[in-house]
Amino acid sequence: MADNADLLALLAEMKKSMEKGQEEMKDRMEKGQEEMRKGQEEMKNQIQSHVESKVGEIKDHVNDCIEKIEEDVQSVKREIGEVKGEVERKIEEVEDKVQGKIEKVEDKVQGKIEEVEEKVQGKIEEVEDKVQGKIEEVKEKVQVKIGDLEKRLNELEDRPINFPANPDLTYSRPTVKSLTFDGQTSWTVFKTQFDVVSSANGWNNRVKASQLVAPLRGSAAEVLQGIPSDKLTDLMTIENALEARFGDSHLTQFYRTELKTRRQKPGESLQVLAADVERLMSLAYAECPQDVRDSLAAQYFVDAIRDEDTQHATRLMDAKDLKSALAYSMKYEAAKTVSKTSRNIRSIEVEDGTGKEKDEKFDCLSKTLEKLLNSHVAGKKNTPRRNPNVTCWKCNKKGHVQRECQTISPIQEN
Repeated sequence: MADNADLLALLAEMKKSMEKGQEEMKDRMEKGQEEMRKGQEEMKNQIQSHVESKVGEIKDHVNDCIEKIEEDVQSVKREIGEVKGEVERKIEEVEDKVQGKIEKVEDKVQGKIEEVEEKVQGKIEEVEDKVQGKIEEVKEKVQVKIGDLEKRLNELEDRPINFPANPDLTYSRPTVKSLTFDGQTSWTVFKTQFDVVSSANGWNNRVKASQLVAPLRGSAAEVLQGIPSDKLTDLMTIENALEARFGDSHLTQFYRTELKTRRQKPGESLQVLAADVERLMSLAYAECPQDVRDSLAAQYFVDAIRDEDTQHATRLMDAKDLKSALAYSMKYEAAKTVSKTSRNIRSIEVEDGTGKEKDEKFDCLSKTLEKLLNSHVAGKKNTPRRNPNVTCWKCNKKGHVQRECQTISPIQEN
C-alpha cells in the first residue's frame, strides 16, 4: 500500500511538472508568434515603401520618355511640312512647264486642223459643184424623158376602148383572156388569176362556171368526169372538185416551214424578198385575220434579211406590217450606201473622161425607165377598169371579189 501511495504521489508530481512545462511552452509560442507578426509587419512596411519608391522612379522615367517622344514627333512634323512645301513648289513648276507645252502643241494642232479643213472644204465644194452640175443635167434629161413618156401614157389612157354589144348575152364579152390549167401548175395561183379575170370582166356565177371549165386541160379536165352533168354549171361544185384534186391546203405546214427558213439570197433585192414572203404567207396562213398575217409577215421578212446591220435596224423599228418593214429597210440601205459614198468622197477624182461614161449610164437608165413605163402602159391598155357592180360569190356583196373578201367562213371559225 505504501508503494502505491508513493507511486501516485510521483505521478501527481510528474503531472504538475508536465502541466507547468506545457504552460511555459505555450507562453513561449505566443511570444514567438507575436514576434513573428511584428517581423511580418516590419517586412511588409519595408516592401511597400520600397515598391512605392520604385513606382515613383518608373513614373518619372516614363514621363521623361513621353516628353522626349513628343519632342521627336514635333520635330518630324516640322520636317514633313518643309518637305511637303518643297514638293508642292516642284509640282507647280512642272505643271506650269507642262501647261505651256500643251498650249503650244494645241496651237500648232489647231492651226493644222484649220488648214486641213480649209483644203477639204475647198475640195468638197469643188466636187459638189461638179456633181451638182451633172445632177442638174441628168434631171433635165430625165424630166424631158418623163414628159415625153407621160404624154404617151396620157394619149393611151385617153384612147377609148369600145366593146361591141351583143343583145343575145346578158353579160359583157370577155375583155381579158383566161389562162389554161392542166394540173401541172399551182391551182392557187390559177384560181387567183381566174378571180381577177372574172372580176374585171364582171361575170356572174354561171358565166364563171363556164369560163372555168373551158381552160381545163389534161388531168384537170378529167376531174369533170366525176361531176354530175347537172352540176357542171355550178361554180361551187367545180371549184370544190378542183380544190380537192389540185389544192395545196395540205401543204400548209410545208409552206410554214419554208417561210421560217427563208433567207435573202445573194444578189436578191429586198422587194423580191418581200414579195416571196407575202406569197408564202398567203399560202401558209390563209385562215388567219389580216392584221395577224401583216404582223407575222413583217417578222419573217426581218428574219430573212441577209445584211446584219439592216436586219438589226429594221427589227428595232418594230414594224407592224410588211410594207412598213420593207420601206424602212430600203431607206436604211439607201442611207448606208450614201454614208459610204460620203466617207469615200476624198478619193473621188473628177476627170473629163467620166462624163462620157455617165452619159452612157444615163442613157441605159432612160431606156430601162422607158421600158418600164411601156410595160405599165401595155398593162393598163390590156386591163379594163373594174366593174363597180362586181359581186363576191362568197358573201354575195358588191364592190370586191372573193380573194379580197374579209368574211370568215364557218369552217375557219371552228
